[in-house]
Amino acid sequence: MLRVLAVDDEEPALAELLYLLRADPRIGSAEGATDANQALRRIGRALEAGPDSADTVDVLFLDIQMAGLTGLDVARLIAGFASPPLIVFVTAHEDFAVQAFDLKAVDYVLKPVRTERLAEAVRRVAEQVDARETRAVRPVPATTVESIPVELGGVTRIVAVSDIAYAEAQGDYARLHTGEESHLVRVPLATLEERWQQHGFVRIHRRHLVALHRIDELRLDAGSMSVRIGDAELAVSRRHAPRLRELLMRPSGT
Repeated sequence: MLRVLAVDDEEPALAELLYLLRADPRIGSAEGATDANQALRRIGRALEAGPDSADTVDVLFLDIQMAGLTGLDVARLIAGFASPPLIVFVTAHEDFAVQAFDLKAVDYVLKPVRTERLAEAVRRVAEQVDARETRAVRPVPATTVESIPVELGGVTRIVAVSDIAYAEAQGDYARLHTGEESHLVRVPLATLEERWQQHGFVRIHRRHLVALHRIDELRLDAGSMSVRIGDAELAVSRRHAPRLRELLMRPSGT
């Protein structure tokens, strides 16, 4: 059961958000704070009490535009804590999605908040809390949970990098392909290549960056190489073929 702190300096908006959160069966408790300082004091109390205390806060549902410290300021401050709560931004402004991505937000929900959209944000939080608790019981090598904001039908969504099969260069933009969807983001492919190497992505062509674990087949035909990822067949350039072959043939765990 999730323990939630919602922060918004507009009391009617805060009351509505708390009402929706408390109606979700995955949420055990939901408190409210009307400014950043109040929220930081509550988080400090939770950290002092320890992770097993009833005072623990699993996630902040955080407004961005507030008097005094903004929601982004709060996120930056708590990022330095040993075990900070997760963050979902809830805002009427679309312009801060990139900053949210940089601050490792789990989700970015636009106002007015729709019940089904909030439920999706809670689902993503619950998954990450479960994963965090599993790591605490059975330690595994540390990884960075990374995500990227995308626009879909006028709504900003946060897509996990682990859901992306490959990325395709389109000028200064990149098109991200998941299992069933594609999203255009204003990030050059070279930037994604550098950022996502640690997540198992490899360049196979000047136009394509692929997730190694999503490759279904490696094909050789008359000296040319390609890979199949789902229904897509992508060419591998001669320049990148040796590196790709080396990675695919490398024994697991090395």
